[in-house]
Amino acid sequence: MIARYTSPEMGNVWSDERRLQAMIDVELRVLEAQARLGLVPRQAVAAFRRACAAPAQRQQTARADLAQIQRREARTRHDVIAFIEQLETRLGRYGRYLHLGLTSSDVLDTSLAVLLRQATALLLDDLRQLLTALAAQARRHKRTLIIGRTHGVHAEPTTFGLKLAMFYEALSRHQTRLRAVQDEISVGKISGAVGTFANVNPRVEQQVCRALHLRPAPISTQIVSRDRHAAYVASLALVGASLEQLAVEIRHLQRTEVREAQEPFGDGQKGSSAMPHKQNPIACERVTGLSRLLRGYAVAAMENVALWHERDISHSSVERIILPDATIALDHMLRTMTEVVRGLAVSPEQMRANLDSTRGAVFSGQVLLALMRHGLSRTQAYELVQRCALAAWRNGQALRQVLVADPAIRRHLTPDEIQRCLDPQAHLRHVDRIFRRVGL
Repeated sequence: MIARYTSPEMGNVWSDERRLQAMIDVELRVLEAQARLGLVPRQAVAAFRRACAAPAQRQQTARADLAQIQRREARTRHDVIAFIEQLETRLGRYGRYLHLGLTSSDVLDTSLAVLLRQATALLLDDLRQLLTALAAQARRHKRTLIIGRTHGVHAEPTTFGLKLAMFYEALSRHQTRLRAVQDEISVGKISGAVGTFANVNPRVEQQVCRALHLRPAPISTQIVSRDRHAAYVASLALVGASLEQLAVEIRHLQRTEVREAQEPFGDGQKGSSAMPHKQNPIACERVTGLSRLLRGYAVAAMENVALWHERDISHSSVERIILPDATIALDHMLRTMTEVVRGLAVSPEQMRANLDSTRGAVFSGQVLLALMRHGLSRTQAYELVQRCALAAWRNGQALRQVLVADPAIRRHLTPDEIQRCLDPQAHLRHVDRIFRRVGL
């Protein structure tokens, strides 16, 4: 992912130094487990720690190792062999105990699981902050009237708080999903070339995974099955889809013809090089664009599931791009939407003006129900109210005026009853109940 969208925290997770350190940690845990089982001398573990694992040396050692590994890889054309060769030079005579009985994917898949856990922890923190911002705005605008729209057309009144509560509830579901896929992806494998443990004790895998806060994959080939990774990326794409839904809603509300809410526009910010008056929803548009990228990554992750026999490496090049990029993109999207929601410029006055712009036509459903309560069939009542509503639209009149003047309506409803049908507060009587159900 380009630096423009990469936060320091998420960028650090996917840095070459962090990836190298994760691989070193796996090799170290394997050596420790083998030493406990009496399979390698304990001196090999001590030598490894001195060479690679001392916290004070890690950053400097990682930089030096990376440069050497890259030079070796240019010759070997194999990243893990280059990695092992470089570690062997540090371990000296104990180097022969390194990577004992393992295959490359034992290290790569297990270290990848560690990095995905760390990346997901950041995403869950991002999501928590967005949920907090949405909850605050939803409570603030719990009873702020706004016209609901279906098909882009005025429907019936709702509240801006209810709009935001809907997004809060959707993202709460995503929080549950992210925790679930974090658990699903948190598996390692130290099972050898085709997963049979032919050259490595299964107890080594158990101990390594426990030390790295992972679970052993119940069964593996040379790799961990990629349906896990596909489910993971698909879940990220689903979060992105809901963020896009929120972004599109704000973009529509910011349109000049609507002007009910607007993403933050900072001091000194410019909207157009040609039109100084412009204030464009660029943050929300960026989130919309990045959500498209996430959906593409989800498709790529699903394509990675079907590999040849016990494995091929057609998935490897894909994952080197999509896993860092998907988590980095979603991290940016979540942080962006948190800023947007926190700084949202809301106009209750414009919301009410838009609601009133149809001069009561949006309350036609209440009149329909009132006529039915007075004994009319739905079809009879609908035809009466529709005739009046369309006449009000055509003539630019208030719906109340047309209804009161219509003899067929007046046979069933008094002016006071008609007025009660046009009261928007009738649409708010269950708002508290809905908020409680959402957990707000």
